[in-house]
Amino acid sequence: MHVIRALVRLAIAVFAAHTLCVGLAQAAGAGSTKKKIEQFLDTDNHTNNWAVLVCTSRFWFNYRHIANTMSMYRTVKRMGIPDSHIILMLADDVACNPRNCYPGTVFDHPQKTTDLYGDNVEVDYRGYEVTVENFIRLLTGRVEQHIPRNKRLLTDDKSNIFIYMTGHGGEDFLKFQDSEEINSYDIADAMQQMWEKQRYREILFVIDTCQANTMFSKFYAPNVLSIGSSKKGENSYSHFHDRDIGVSVIDRFTYYNLEFFESVDMSSKHTMADL
Repeated sequence: MHVIRALVRLAIAVFAAHTLCVGLAQAAGAGSTKKKIEQFLDTDNHTNNWAVLVCTSRFWFNYRHIANTMSMYRTVKRMGIPDSHIILMLADDVACNPRNCYPGTVFDHPQKTTDLYGDNVEVDYRGYEVTVENFIRLLTGRVEQHIPRNKRLLTDDKSNIFIYMTGHGGEDFLKFQDSEEINSYDIADAMQQMWEKQRYREILFVIDTCQANTMFSKFYAPNVLSIGSSKKGENSYSHFHDRDIGVSVIDRFTYYNLEFFESVDMSSKHTMADL
C-alpha cells in the first residue's frame, strides 16, 4: 500500500535535486500541480500496486539498459510488490550472452556486489516478445485469449501502477529492438484508454532515455505523474563503466534513483529534505 507513495516521494525528491522536468497530465478542470500531487499521496480507494518494467534494447553494448531494468525490478520487489504484480519485459538476455565473462549474472556496479539476475527472476516478456504492439496491448488489456495470466496487467480502478522504461530514444520516440519505435502519441492514447476502461487509479511513469521528457509531453489522461531523465534536446548518459565486462553497467539517472531507493522501505516518510 505504501510502495507507490514511496515512489512518488522519490519522484518529487529527484525532481528537486536534479532539476528534472516533471510533467503532470492534466484532466479537464484539473487543479494545480500541488493539488494533484497531494491527491496522488492520498490512499483512499487504493487497494493494490503494480509495476511494469520495460527494457527495449537488444545487443551486448546495451548491457546498461538491462541492468537499469533489473535494478528497478529488484527494488520494487524489496519494497513489497510481488512477482505476480510485476510485468518484466527484457528485450535481450545479457546474462547468457557469450561475451559475458560472468555467465548467468547481471551487475549494475563495477564492484559486482549484487547479482541482479540471481535465482529469483521472473521475466514475463523476453527477447522478440518485447514489441510495441505487445506493450500497448498489455497496458490497454487488449491481449488475445490465449495469453497467460503472467503476461496480463490485471489492474482495476483501485490500482496504482509504476511504469519504468529504458532504452534508446529521441524527440517523441523510444526504440524497441532497434527495429521499431513507439512515439509519445502512442503512449498518451494508451494511457487515456486505460483511464476510460478503469484500469488504474494513479500512474507513476518514469523513463530513462535521451530527450525522455518528450515521451510524456502528449499525455492527457488524468492522475499520471511523469518523470524523465532528460529534457528535449538533452542526452541521457551512462554512469559506471566496467572494464572486466567491457561496457557501461548502469545509466546515471537510474543510478541516483536507486541510490535513494535503498534508504526507503514501505514505512518510510522521506521527503526532499532527506535527499
